[in-house]
Amino acid sequence: MFTRHIGIDLGTVNVLVHERGRGIVLKEPSVVAISVGDSRIMAVGEEAQAMLGRTPDTIEVSRPLRDGVIADYVVTEAMLRYFITKVCGRMPFFKPEVMISVPVGVTSVESRAVRDAAEQAGAKEAHLIPEPLAAALGAGLPVGTPTGNMVLNMGGGTSEAAVVAVNGIVVASSVRVGGNRIDEQVAAYVKRKYNLMIGDRTAEEIKIEIGSAIKPDVPEDELSMEVRGRDQVTGLPKTITMKSGEVTEAIADALQAIINVTREVLERTPPELVSDIIDRGVVMTGGSAQLRDLDVLLTEEIGVPFYVAEDPMACVALGAGRALESYALIRRTLPALSS
Repeated sequence: MFTRHIGIDLGTVNVLVHERGRGIVLKEPSVVAISVGDSRIMAVGEEAQAMLGRTPDTIEVSRPLRDGVIADYVVTEAMLRYFITKVCGRMPFFKPEVMISVPVGVTSVESRAVRDAAEQAGAKEAHLIPEPLAAALGAGLPVGTPTGNMVLNMGGGTSEAAVVAVNGIVVASSVRVGGNRIDEQVAAYVKRKYNLMIGDRTAEEIKIEIGSAIKPDVPEDELSMEVRGRDQVTGLPKTITMKSGEVTEAIADALQAIINVTREVLERTPPELVSDIIDRGVVMTGGSAQLRDLDVLLTEEIGVPFYVAEDPMACVALGAGRALESYALIRRTLPALSS
């Protein structure tokens, strides 16, 4: 009765926390700043994010999660402890019950590492749920019915396509392409075409400001922005103007990988469920789902309607929270993760 129920979207780029009765209570970057000399945690979340690319040699700023799984256990535990404490207070009378999202196909070792980190960080009990199932729940799809529901969850490290029915995943596949890979391709394109070195944050700004999955038919409709960086030849600061069509060209490979994984899942889906998906369409969740015209590109390429969920970034955290509320019903479909 008094136990707090918390759903956590433990993402490569952002951590979102949902609490029963309060909704999304926390959204911060999954970034940690560490003192190199004594391995002390200096900052977590937004404070650490502000330090990216701006620190002296004595401070290392890193992301402890890679492709949705733990790359650094100790730092992940410290980060989780910080977020749980921020939501529940420093010494909660009742420890919270936690549901954490993990990528599809996570190994038993990786899932145990996530659960152990959460329990060490102050959770009374930690449960795990595959991200696409959480995303489908968070998007409000009727996952408890025998109807086929398809979700494409695109985060920072991975993109996962899955068909969900009767509270479980029927078919799923993932590719290690997400917002981070798109940013890398933008930075590589600018370096190759303009001899201009830009950082990760600048590449992300370009993607958000003028990025598009489709080139406009009329060149005048193209968006443009000024990009500042360091000239590779002279080593001096330089400013260029970049257009949205160039971003479309730069990220074509990443988008093709997402199209391929979606197509592969549909090819392996039972015919009865495919007919449901043709009628209902595919829901897109995750931060990368907000890329301009991505739903239009996928609809053209796959031949099934795609649409973006109402709050794509919050879907996984919302779904994790909802799954915890009906855990007795859902746990039967998660034998590998709930053991």
